[in-house]
Amino acid sequence: MRSTVRGMTESSERPHGPGAGASEAVLDAKGLRALAHPVRLQLVGLLRKHGPSTATRLAERLGVNSGTASYHLRQLGAAGFVVEDAERGNARERWWRAVHQSTWFDDPELAEREPEAALAYLQSVAATYTLRVQRALNELQTMPRAWRDTFDMSDWPLRLTPGEASDLQEELRAVVARYRRDTPEGIATAPEGAERISVITHLLPEPDASSAPADSTGPGAGPGTEGS
Repeated sequence: MRSTVRGMTESSERPHGPGAGASEAVLDAKGLRALAHPVRLQLVGLLRKHGPSTATRLAERLGVNSGTASYHLRQLGAAGFVVEDAERGNARERWWRAVHQSTWFDDPELAEREPEAALAYLQSVAATYTLRVQRALNELQTMPRAWRDTFDMSDWPLRLTPGEASDLQEELRAVVARYRRDTPEGIATAPEGAERISVITHLLPEPDASSAPADSTGPGAGPGTEGS
């Protein structure tokens, strides 16, 4: 089980714990439970994308009340994902900023120890991705033609071993890592016309005990076969 949210690391050696690195959070049990809520996941994502903000402004973006946003920001702060931005805050208004630029969940043992939190977290990730896709679709017709032509939603059903699936995942990561990341450094060095894009990948195992029956007569033989 592996999930990478809001960016990927370029190194195979990753720190541990939500406060482990300047740009990466590798989820431990506390961090997993803290992010196992869609509003908190979206709050972290907005702070990473748009920079420091207040609970009121974040609440407006999410369509929730400011009290709800404030509560979840405090929970995220207690878990080490956000901190108050003292340079912007004042007595009347608290500003928050993200501590990290990416989140890793790559711990099968943790997933086994915390199955409910792991499932809730992954469901929140899936819901967040769905919202991002829907937002892009809603804005598609008003995008410049050059960007409309880059929009893509594809799926390729493959028949792989677990080892081959892992190799595919690493190859995809390597391809994405070659390109400029949306970080302050990336923005500073980006050529004119560069905009933020999201590359969202899903590797979805679909085990089927009847996929290779002993009396199979050819591809697709037997019940329960799907194609796309």
